[in-house]
Amino acid sequence: MVRKIVTWILVADGARARVLLNEGVGKGVRELSDRAFVGSRMRSRDMVSDRPGRTFDRGGQGRHAMEPTSDPHDEAERAFLHDVVAWLAEHEHAFDRLIVIAAPRALGELRRAMPRALAEKVTSEIDADLTKAKPAEIEARLGDVLAV
Repeated sequence: MVRKIVTWILVADGARARVLLNEGVGKGVRELSDRAFVGSRMRSRDMVSDRPGRTFDRGGQGRHAMEPTSDPHDEAERAFLHDVVAWLAEHEHAFDRLIVIAAPRALGELRRAMPRALAEKVTSEIDADLTKAKPAEIEARLGDVLAV
């Protein structure tokens, strides 16, 4: 008897992620109902205090506002995607293959965050934001990727 190949499909952007399941050729895809990820949709300006910190000039008496070292919105997206990857890594025993569909920026961050064992299960990547698409639309977008 042929063993079925279980494929998980991660669909993500910087603040939403879903995992869909395919249990073999011709089985279609369905959403894993036990897990959906939702991050913050706040704007950067809403994530920080009203005024930036102040500092003295090195060469004089003046003071000026300090520039933030990073964008809080980018940091929130990065943390969200790292949480998604950590959850996938905890459950990597449950699937044989992983297909990643993500918005371009999120796709790059997911690649950087994945441990080697999880990255080796990735069989296909699609740079598209399909987080609001229905499972049937995602299945149609995958085309022959699931048949392999």
